[in-house]
Amino acid sequence: MTLPDSSTSPALPRNLLRARLAVVAAALLWSTSGLFAKATIFDDWPSEQRGLLLAFWRALFGGLVLLPSVRRPRWRPALVPMTLVFAVMNVSYLCAVVLTTAANAIWLQMTAPAWVMLIGFLFLGDRPTRVERLQLALGIVGVAVILFSLAPSTEALPHNAVGVASALVSGITYAGVVMFLRRLRDENAAWLISLNLLVTAALLLPYVIYVAAVDGRYPTTTQLAILAAFGALQIGLPYLLFAYGLKNIPSQDAAGLALLEPVLMPLWVLLAWAEEPTTATIVGASLILCGLICRYAAPLGKRRNLANGAGGPYNDGR
Repeated sequence: MTLPDSSTSPALPRNLLRARLAVVAAALLWSTSGLFAKATIFDDWPSEQRGLLLAFWRALFGGLVLLPSVRRPRWRPALVPMTLVFAVMNVSYLCAVVLTTAANAIWLQMTAPAWVMLIGFLFLGDRPTRVERLQLALGIVGVAVILFSLAPSTEALPHNAVGVASALVSGITYAGVVMFLRRLRDENAAWLISLNLLVTAALLLPYVIYVAAVDGRYPTTTQLAILAAFGALQIGLPYLLFAYGLKNIPSQDAAGLALLEPVLMPLWVLLAWAEEPTTATIVGASLILCGLICRYAAPLGKRRNLANGAGGPYNDGR
């Protein structure tokens, strides 16, 4: 999950490599979400509760890690809908990881840029470029392939279908978060993300208390340590690394490097927990990835042409 907002100022040469490595490290850490969410140590948590419980603990520890980095917090009315949309995204994504394959969850969430473009076109009057239209088309076909693969399945269909639906919701709400973060781009990034995470934890706290009271389900010491690592290493620290990288490289470069996350996340789950994505998921994910590569590679090519003396001013692909 990337932080989709930043300056596109040119990087100083001595900081360029360090910034790129920071973004790569952030993507690597983000890609571990499936390792934590699929961990067998949480098998004693019922699947219908696990996504919500994991979302609470990840948000709590992630928000606490980011708090020391908050600078100049300011109240803005847009913070309220942003935090609510972020909470839905956080919960729906982790429910998807629990209920369907990690590959389905991450790749359906990665349709968010296409949703951003579609929302901008329908409601904000934005005119999508040819590259953006191509990305949307590939994304729609990729999603259709994944959804079509559910039809012949009867065994464990309810959980898988709910998981896929949750993943689609996470992609749409991620698009909403992206748009709010762009609107609030002048605010401190650590302030926005820590607020999102802590509000998510606050909203889920009554459910966590209810589960503890009714079912007596408390994390063990070992589970609590893993949950702390989940929040700190998978979502807290990566945002700091990504924000640092964005200070020194254009956001398009950072977004391209961050594509390591959806590529690696299902691989880690396969290696650690032997969960294999279906053929349909691989095909659908490949189409979505092609759309993302087209979207982020086009501005890079224009900037390289400019450096070689060709073309007009670099304008972020628009």
